Order: sequence, then C-alpha cells, then structure tokens
Amino acid sequence: MVFCEIGSMKMLHKAVIVLLSFVVVLVSVKGDVEITEQPLSKIDIHSAVIDLHDGAFVKAYPSVLGVNISIFDRKTALTDCLGVFGIVLCYIRRTVNSADVERGEDIEWVTVELKHPKSSNDDWIGVFSPAQFNASTCFVENDPKQQSPYICSAPIKYTFANYSNAGYAQTGKTTLKFQIINQRADYSFALFSGGLSNPKLVAYSNFISFKNPKAPLYPRLAIGKSWNEMTVTWTSGYNIDIATPFVSWGVSGQRATRSPAGTLTFHQNSMCGSPARTVGWRDPGFIHTSFLENLWPNTKYVYKLGHKLANGKYIWSKKTYSFMSPPYPGQESLQRVIIFGDMGKGERDGSNEYNNYQPGSLNTTDQLINDIDNIDIVFHIGDIVYSNGYISQWDQFTSQVEPIASAVPYMIASGNHERDWPDSGSFYDGKDSGGECGVPAETTFYVPAENRAKFWYSTDYGMFRFCIADSEHDWREGTEQYKFIEQCFASVDRKKQPWLIFAAHRVLGYSSDKYYAAEGSFDEPLGRVSLQKLWQKYKVDIGFYGHVHNYERTCPIYQNTCVNSEKSHYSGTVNGTIHVVVGGAGAHLSEFAQINTTWSLYKDYDFGFVKMTAFNQSSLLFEYKKSKDGKVYDSFTISRDYRDVLACVHDGCEATTLAP
Repeated sequence: MVFCEIGSMKMLHKAVIVLLSFVVVLVSVKGDVEITEQPLSKIDIHSAVIDLHDGAFVKAYPSVLGVNISIFDRKTALTDCLGVFGIVLCYIRRTVNSADVERGEDIEWVTVELKHPKSSNDDWIGVFSPAQFNASTCFVENDPKQQSPYICSAPIKYTFANYSNAGYAQTGKTTLKFQIINQRADYSFALFSGGLSNPKLVAYSNFISFKNPKAPLYPRLAIGKSWNEMTVTWTSGYNIDIATPFVSWGVSGQRATRSPAGTLTFHQNSMCGSPARTVGWRDPGFIHTSFLENLWPNTKYVYKLGHKLANGKYIWSKKTYSFMSPPYPGQESLQRVIIFGDMGKGERDGSNEYNNYQPGSLNTTDQLINDIDNIDIVFHIGDIVYSNGYISQWDQFTSQVEPIASAVPYMIASGNHERDWPDSGSFYDGKDSGGECGVPAETTFYVPAENRAKFWYSTDYGMFRFCIADSEHDWREGTEQYKFIEQCFASVDRKKQPWLIFAAHRVLGYSSDKYYAAEGSFDEPLGRVSLQKLWQKYKVDIGFYGHVHNYERTCPIYQNTCVNSEKSHYSGTVNGTIHVVVGGAGAHLSEFAQINTTWSLYKDYDFGFVKMTAFNQSSLLFEYKKSKDGKVYDSFTISRDYRDVLACVHDGCEATTLAP
C-alpha cells in the first residue's frame, strides 16, 4: 500500500464539542455476575470537558483510502468542513487525481500522528465515523430534562495513546496505526486526556474517507429455503432509488446470469432501547439479498456484487468471489461442517481492548480462513458480534468473517446478545442485546426461517439435517417452536440423511458450567425437560450449544444417564444423544464447576470449535480443534448402518402390532 505524504496543516480547534452521551451497558452471565462486556461502554463521557490545547494536534493519513496514488496527472482539491455551533471550518485534506482507480480495497491501515504537551498515560484516541460532530440528530431517550449531547454516537473504536510508545507520557509524541474498514462514511480521530472515566477533548484530526464509501461490501452466503438455492447478502450505501442491486453469477467460462436483490435497512426507532437507540446508533446502510436458484449440485460458481446507477454506470464489488453449491439431500460425498458459538469480533490493530473480552475471536477466524478449502458450511450458533447496542460493530464483524462467509454458507442462530430486551417478545427479560432486540441480526444475515423475527429453521446439507432452535423464544411443549422442532425431526428421511443435528444458543442439553451447577440443573432452567423426549424419540445424533464459553462433550445420554459406555468410537445403535457445548470460539472463557459429573467425557477451558466430517451414510468423524493451533484435542467416530438408526431404543420405539 502506498501512503500519500501530507504536508503540514494547522489544525483548527475553535469549535466547542461537549458531552458525548454514553450508556454503560451491564449484562449478566447466567444472571448471577454482572460484567461490562462491550469495550466501548467503558468510556464515560458524560463528564467530558473541553481542554483544547494550541500545542496539541492530531494528523491522519492517507486521507483518501482505497485508491492507487502512485501516478498524478490532473489534481482535484478535496476539502473538509467541520460545523459545530454554526461555525464552519474548512481545510484542504489532500489532492486526488484522475489516475486513481475506480475500485480500491475496503480495509486499509491509517497512520495517526499526535502531539500533546501535557501528555499522560491516560490519553486516548477515539475513532469517529461519520467524522463530523453534529448534534442535529441527537436522540435523548426517556428524559426530556436531559441536555442533548453534542456528539450523538460513540466512537467506532479507541486505543490509548501509549499503545505503541511506552515513552509517550514523557515525550508527548507518538504515532499509531489503525485498521479502518469502509463503513459508508468518513472518519476523524479525537485525542482525549483524563482517561476513559473523565475525558477531556484536547485535539481532533483532519477527515479521511474511502474513495467510494458506498461500495458493495462484505458478502455473506447462506443456504436458501431449498437445498439448491444459495443466498448472497451484502451491505452498501446505495438505496434502490440510487442504484439497482444484483448479483452476476454463473459457472466460470460460461455466460453469467444476473439475479436481482431485495433491499432492507433498519432505523433508530427500530431499536428497543439504549445504547442502540442513543449513543450506540449508527446508520447500518442498505442490506441486499439475492437468491441464486436452481443450482447444480456440487458445482463451483463465481459471483460478483453489482449496482446499476441511474446513469447506466455499474458499480462492482472489489473482486470476483466463488462458492461450491450444496450436494443433493442424501448424496454421498465428503461433507465438512464447522460449528461454534460466541465468537464475537476482534481488532487487529489492538484497539478497543477487545483482547480483554474476546481474546479468541481472531484466532478462530484465522484458523477457519486458513482451512477454508476444507470447509463446506459454517454454523455460528448465537452471540455473533457482541455489539450490545453499538451498531457500528456489525460492519466490523462482517468485514472480519468475509473471507469465510463469502466462500461457504455462514448460517447463524440467535443468542441473548442479539435478541434479549425487556417487553420485546424475547423469552428472557434481560438487556443483553443492548437495545437491539434482534433487529440487526435478522437483517444483516439471512436465515431460511419462515419468519426471521422467529429465528428457528431447518437446513439440509447432503447427508445432514440441521434443526436450528431459537433459545431466546419459548421452546417448551405446546409452543409454536416446539412444534417446529418436532416437525424438523420427524420429516427427515434417515435413509438419505442419517446425520440428524440439533443446535441452539443456550444450553438446552447438558453443561458442567459453574453457574448451571450452582442452580443444580446443569443446563438452562427448563432446558431439556420438554426436548429430551424428542431427541430420544427421533434419535438425534448430536446437540450443539453455545452461551457457555468453553468446550464439553457428554456421553450418549438420556434422562441424566449414559446409555452407551463407549467414549471414542460408537458403532451400531448409539442409544442416546451426544451433547456438546462449543461456546469457546472467542468470548472470555467460562469456568467449570468443581463437581465431576458422570456424563461428562471431555472438558476444555480454552478457545476452539468443532468440525464434523461425513464420509458416507455410515461413517462420521467428530473433531474438536483449538483456535490457537488448529490441532485436534478431542474426537470420536460413529459407524453404523441404516438398521441401527431404525433400531428400538428406550422411549424411542415405533408402535408394533401382534397382527400377522
């Protein structure tokens, strides 16, 4: 990447910026221990004061991102204007030229130089987008006496000024590197003193932006409502009145097909509470989904994201992507599935202190990227981003997983950090979603549910049937979801699809988590009371869960009792369901209870994920891999014939008659 050298410019600090309203969101783990999860919520800027210093400055470059700037022929000035309290301040930020390429990268590193004569180790830099501090759209919730803040949204990320220079407090000078993604708006960098709890605005930078901030970005695949339909969802800055979205796709070397895309978005008043409705709000852009239908099985397709402008010009995605279409249901071929929960996102530049809460996220992501050629489909079973009401983080996450989600179906489930909010229809009355109440999750990602607000669905992939439950809605006997779960189990043809998988975010099966143990249930309260008879009746092979941030595997179990003495190789009739907690993909780890339960075969207090490989209709390999090295630390195999699936087991026998 070529950086543009920017000449010195006098920073203007005559605008007064006061009071960034911020809501600290406290959420609970199992309702017992409250912790601050979202790193942005550590900033308490209610008490902010102005302390602009003539000798302090912040400079960011390059100021135009995503372009080739090695050749200059015709220069055009670009100007920033910052308006606060009716004062408009403008300065040239850099020059660009007609040789700049139309399409650049959507991720770039930005250098930030700063100086502060009164520096200390409490100084920090906040990254704001949109760059202009503007109070015109401030939304104050439930308190008409509250003074409107002058900065209406939280920074997208932050880091301490001494992050890359331990001597900063003595010298007052440092240079920082930030990784910036294209999020449909410009950026600025603000220097604060006083730490996160008592911030004082000292200086702010010039504006930077991507050449095309509206570009189509971050494609994510998902299987549609039929096995031979692939959906492509992406984000852009183009509404349908500006440009028509579509996907150009087909088999490489053959004539491409263009499929139209539907466009969705959501608004601030769609949020259920703070901070999503206040300081955490950021415009999500426009989210497009195209349905690629009538795919041939096991065929490689290439695709590009496109928008046709009213003037006939086309805007294309930065590159051509590809995917392998799903196998026909029941088809015998090598089929490889990844399952995990609770990954969240990380920051490769070290900002936001994400390593304190989601230290395994980037390792898990990188292991999957490195092995993407050996993966066919991914299931991320809840607690997707941990945005907790800070909407900017959804773009950050889709950027992080793009190398995975653009290549294989990335199927998600709903977790407490996506859905839960009081009086919003969720089964749990907590505030773990930070006011999002499911809206960003069900809009940003496609799932083949009949009603995406009710996040349960089934998906067929070759020899697998996946029944994905929504643990944030009532699953008990007699409910709409319970009927769906039974129908999903009952409708599968086990001759063609012998591998029957159940998944939910919360642990509806078994877990030795210390909080579950303290409750005496070793599962989500009421979790398996209604469901275990369905698992047994329909001979579900494996149940997967997140929510608890570790790894644990049980024996084949029914009603708290192991029904098979084998531990690593199951052959013939298994007799019960194996339950697996795989919530250690990224978020801070959960401790096990001191009690050693008889049904727990393997526990791991570390970050990891599961890979299942079906070789044919009789042979399945299960592997648990650690995120730090991708090596296998727990595994088992299942080998059986169709008659073993049909065999009578306790509370799982078909009715018979004595009639001849």
